Amino acid sequence: MDQSKYRQAIADYIRHAAQPPDKYSHQPRLYQHAKRLAEGQHYDDDVLYAAAWLHDIGVFIGHRPEDPAALASWDNVRYAVEQVPQLLGQFDFPEEKIAAVVEVIRTHLPTGKPSSMEGLLLRDADILEQLGAIAILRIVSKVGRDTRYPTHGAAVRTLQRNLEELPQRLHLESAQREAKSRVRVLHEFLAAVEEESGGVAL
Repeated sequence: MDQSKYRQAIADYIRHAAQPPDKYSHQPRLYQHAKRLAEGQHYDDDVLYAAAWLHDIGVFIGHRPEDPAALASWDNVRYAVEQVPQLLGQFDFPEEKIAAVVEVIRTHLPTGKPSSMEGLLLRDADILEQLGAIAILRIVSKVGRDTRYPTHGAAVRTLQRNLEELPQRLHLESAQREAKSRVRVLHEFLAAVEEESGGVAL
């Protein structure tokens, strides 16, 4: 199967599976962003593509638990690592690259320690998605329908924690440079929230 066909199969699967609908757009944006961060570094684009599109399948409705208690302890990365090999096999993805895709997904969280360029690219791009205007949109939109964010205050606390902890976890110089503008946007937003709320709980 040629590259265009298995890539289209992956994209079509995620376009259908990404529920609720706002879960979609992160994947294609993350892939393009990770590619930009490479700045001429050698990497396997098939591996990066598959990992970027499939890394979050465990957070989709129909894949994650519906019971709030089970969801609170849900390991969506473990789920993805278990499911992705079978999915890629169905899509006729090159078999010899599947293990590399799984490893990139396994280490994509900020606390992960990627062992490949593809892993570093995806991890840093995903961290950047948790900073700046995109982060604000993604997190605030979940208030009231995600167990992690019952109130706006909970969303603000997550954004504050991201601002404090994530920039220092970036590995690539390209990502560190880009983080500066995103950190500034997030800092200004949080300062405005603090000023406008007047100390009243959100």
